[in-house]
Amino acid sequence: MPVAPDPREIFERATEEGERRLDQSWLELVSTSFIAGFTIVFGIVALGVVDALVEPQFGAVAHIAGALAFGVGVVFLVVGRTELFNENFFDPTAKAADQDGSWLLVPLGRLWTVTFVFNLAGGFLFALVFAVDGVLPEGTAHVLGRTAEEIVHRPTAAIFASAIVGGALVSLLSYLLEAVNTVGSRITLAYVVGFLLALGPFDHVIVTAIHVFFGMLFDPVIGYWILLETITVATAGNLVGGLGLVTFTHIVQIRGARTSDGTSDS
Repeated sequence: MPVAPDPREIFERATEEGERRLDQSWLELVSTSFIAGFTIVFGIVALGVVDALVEPQFGAVAHIAGALAFGVGVVFLVVGRTELFNENFFDPTAKAADQDGSWLLVPLGRLWTVTFVFNLAGGFLFALVFAVDGVLPEGTAHVLGRTAEEIVHRPTAAIFASAIVGGALVSLLSYLLEAVNTVGSRITLAYVVGFLLALGPFDHVIVTAIHVFFGMLFDPVIGYWILLETITVATAGNLVGGLGLVTFTHIVQIRGARTSDGTSDS
């Protein structure tokens, strides 16, 4: 039975994966980011479809069923090795922290900016496909519109705090994926994190933005300014939770381990 890697081995794996992500060509990065954007839409639509089917019979249980369905979208992302904003915080930052004499700020900025923009582009364009009349089962549009209204009607502080949790969850997924050795384990982790993300629901800026965009398509009350405001607040929360709460604390952990055993960081 394989032994679970210790934090130092996880960090070494993360730096290798981070180097791969930072070294992607423009075309590869744009395409993988776009793919991730439309891939996560499958999870959002699955949530809406299942919620709509279950709610008439079982009421509040429909939310749990929808969260279970959403997890499939995160599995698609992880198995497909696509780039989702926030999910790519830990590995590239680990590489930057391990790089002598440089924090690789330009490559990190390029990675996160391109990922963010093309995640949204892919997600919004695919949402337009699902919004065509007759594509979604009856009741799904109502559920997606209601979900969007619930998101935007929360206080700003609640969205920000929820995004801290969501950012921490998704970045924790990146860390945990480096601790397992099999595809089955990766699928399980991805599914569990996807379920927890939707169960809250906790805000991941790309998922939340696509939810709100669906609301704009099905509910004219939601406008572009509300979408922009939600994206801004959720992004800030994801940065605090994903980079601050998870990524940097794990980097401090490995530096502490290296110090304790006399290993130099240089």
